[in-house]
Amino acid sequence: MGATAFTRNYTDHSNDSGYQFEFHCDKCGNGFRSSFKTSTMGVAASLLKAAGSLLGGRLHQVASGADHVKDAFRGEAWDSAFKEAVAELKPKFHQCTKCGQWVCPDVCWNDERGLCEACAPRLQEHAASIQAQVAVEQLWDKARKSDQTQGYDAEVAQQATCSKCGTGLQPKAKFCTSCGTPTAATAKRFCGECGGELPANAKFCGGCGAKAG
Repeated sequence: MGATAFTRNYTDHSNDSGYQFEFHCDKCGNGFRSSFKTSTMGVAASLLKAAGSLLGGRLHQVASGADHVKDAFRGEAWDSAFKEAVAELKPKFHQCTKCGQWVCPDVCWNDERGLCEACAPRLQEHAASIQAQVAVEQLWDKARKSDQTQGYDAEVAQQATCSKCGTGLQPKAKFCTSCGTPTAATAKRFCGECGGELPANAKFCGGCGAKAG
């Protein structure tokens, strides 16, 4: 049997029962699976094995002999099945005359140019992709120019959870929604000596040095 072309990218799904192959597009990896071709010798060996497991003895020896025969003809049978699979599925691919790749016609082939999309990209697809990428870049620019902090005052102490019950606090919340405890933004403290406002976690007054109550 002569050499078989179109063998670059395929998966062998053959087993003891028969032969089947899947050929893949060199660009996207999608593909087509050939029709399953039953192996007469493989089926015969399986039937003899099944009978031998029930009856034992002589049939089991015959089954082992069938395996040896099947192994002896496996190479030629596989080659024949593979050649049939190539003839069946080769028409489902186009070969690019520039790069030599075999690609699927629906996704990876440019009919207008007669080349694969890697060598002759579809301009409309690239235009849509470029526009989307530029839109994302512009969105980043707009986001950087606008205030994304939702009005947070950097000078006011922010609090993530309630100091009493541990419940998560909403942005700019003045009270806990679970227990009603005032948050750092509401619970202002003042020095008992000079009357100055104290930070939420202050232990001493920054104005007079007195110990915070």
